[in-house]
Amino acid sequence: MITDTIVAISTPLGEGAIGIIRMSGHQAFEIVDAFFRPASHKARVNRELVYGHIMDGDVVVDEVMVVKMAAPNTYTREPIVEINCHGGIIPLREILSLALRHGARLAEKGEFTQRAFLNGRIDLAQAESVMDLISAKTRRGFDLALNQLEGYLSSRVRSIRDNLIALMAQIEVGIDYPEEDIEDITYHEISAQLMVSSEQISKLLENANNGKIIREGLKTVIVGKPNVGKSSLMNALLRDSRAIVTEIAGTTRDLIEEFLNIGGIPIKLVDTAGIRDTEDIVEKIGVERSKGVFNEADLVIFMLNASESITDEDLQIMELVKEKHAIVLINKTDLPQMIDEAVINEHLHDKKIIRISIEKEIGLVDVEKAIQEMVFSNQIDYNQNELVSNSRHIDLLKKALVHCNEAYSATSNQMPYDFIEVDIKDTILYLGQITGESVEKDLLNNIFSNFCLGK
Repeated sequence: MITDTIVAISTPLGEGAIGIIRMSGHQAFEIVDAFFRPASHKARVNRELVYGHIMDGDVVVDEVMVVKMAAPNTYTREPIVEINCHGGIIPLREILSLALRHGARLAEKGEFTQRAFLNGRIDLAQAESVMDLISAKTRRGFDLALNQLEGYLSSRVRSIRDNLIALMAQIEVGIDYPEEDIEDITYHEISAQLMVSSEQISKLLENANNGKIIREGLKTVIVGKPNVGKSSLMNALLRDSRAIVTEIAGTTRDLIEEFLNIGGIPIKLVDTAGIRDTEDIVEKIGVERSKGVFNEADLVIFMLNASESITDEDLQIMELVKEKHAIVLINKTDLPQMIDEAVINEHLHDKKIIRISIEKEIGLVDVEKAIQEMVFSNQIDYNQNELVSNSRHIDLLKKALVHCNEAYSATSNQMPYDFIEVDIKDTILYLGQITGESVEKDLLNNIFSNFCLGK
């Protein structure tokens, strides 16, 4: 049983109209009563906002509104107090200090949500979706996280897991009580149930890559030799002057990263230093970083200058781009043309090529459309119920599928039940790690450490 009371500032530090201090635990009401003086002493109702003052002895700290929420119908299933004060850094820290002095403990990152999980209000998959809601960068990402919070993924995983547990129980009867007059489950019956489970897991994984992109963003790297318009493209897509643009080659010395929303897809756009041989030490470091981030990219935008002939530097980059998901942009089409597109087609025949002029704002809409097509080339229906987005969940589903299929293969070969049981147990284990039925403490701590304070 959790006995201590935790407290944290639940709003971002800085200047704002309102700041909130949240406290959870069995002593929460007692602690707040030690330093909150309500303006009126009439009987209070659960969840009623009460006006008054925070007092440090006889000194007024701040004018506040306080709400007490009785267990178990709270976020953590514990008594919760929320203090709404002025949003400056001084009142927030002074009220937090008073709560700590009167017996509360400073909450760890994500500890409120961890308590909600430990007290059985939500499962682990739902707990993780809370942080996804906070960090969502598009409406589609928010809706996906909200869907997971409401328990869609959990119910699907739990249903598969429960069926496999029931199957394993039938198998174990035959293993543990061979002499009893109990009808053994047949290999055919085991195979049929394992096939259903395998198909259900596969269905969850079917669009996992799209779900991951919606949650984490598509890492899109702009590459090309210096002065082809990479920074201009970034500014044009962002509709902001984020990157420095000059006619001097090599202006961009380091990586510039920004998020933008294209058709509901969160794009992590990275402008890189122009890739070329250089003796400039600082630029050389930028080029090496560009090559590093290029290797991690989900999508590459390769830019060429239409007003110049293709150079050895362009050809070197083409070799790198060949093995990547990429879009080729021929920029500066408003200038006299020198580029030989036949060379591009020869080296990158399977890549989409778009002619643009950033200066004249020609072709930018086509670039955005091409990015959407690259992400969702199969025109997938955006049914939020069908998307798994969390990398941890995807990895566990893949492991569960491997063991489920191995159990099916062992059944098809009529291996002893003991061999089949091992793989079914592993499948159940990995599915349980998604919802939290079979998860170790260290993993829990690692998951919740990625949350923000006060959540």
